[in-house]
Amino acid sequence: MTTKAYAALLRGVNVSGHKRVPMAELRALLTELGHGGVRTHLQSGNAVFTTAVDDEQALAARLEQAVEERFGFAVDVLVRDHAYLKAVVDTCPFPAASLEGRQLHVTYFSEPVTASRLASLDAARYLPEELRLGDRALYLYLPDGIGRSKLAEALARSAPADGVVATTRNWNTVVKLVELTRDGPA
Repeated sequence: MTTKAYAALLRGVNVSGHKRVPMAELRALLTELGHGGVRTHLQSGNAVFTTAVDDEQALAARLEQAVEERFGFAVDVLVRDHAYLKAVVDTCPFPAASLEGRQLHVTYFSEPVTASRLASLDAARYLPEELRLGDRALYLYLPDGIGRSKLAEALARSAPADGVVATTRNWNTVVKLVELTRDGPA
């Protein structure tokens, strides 16, 4: 049986004490779901695991259901395999090597997002902050970080209301998830 390494990205957990999901309990939950090599990264809902299941949407749906059953609240989950995570890093349109991790972010989407969806946003208004659309990902260059970003604030206000799930990670986490899924979790 061939297994594959994945990262699970839980949206909006452990932020300001809301939707608290202890990482030890998340690891236990993923193990109970039959996944191997489970590890978590930071406290913000990043987990890696291996499984023979080859369906990201099914894996995400099952984890969403399990989190709600265990913790009593709904959490959106995106699951991405190593190849996709690596492609996001490899196709970054910004000079990642010369930037601090807090200056570069990736927003992962549950499905492809077209440029027309962002057309109402006047990107020039937010310079020097910039955005670039990728494959189910949006790259954000935020020189002063996400906490002070007017562009990130505008994007959050114009979040899609049609069921598209989006969750953002800083570049350090983006790169770490590639590393953790490279050969499968230890």
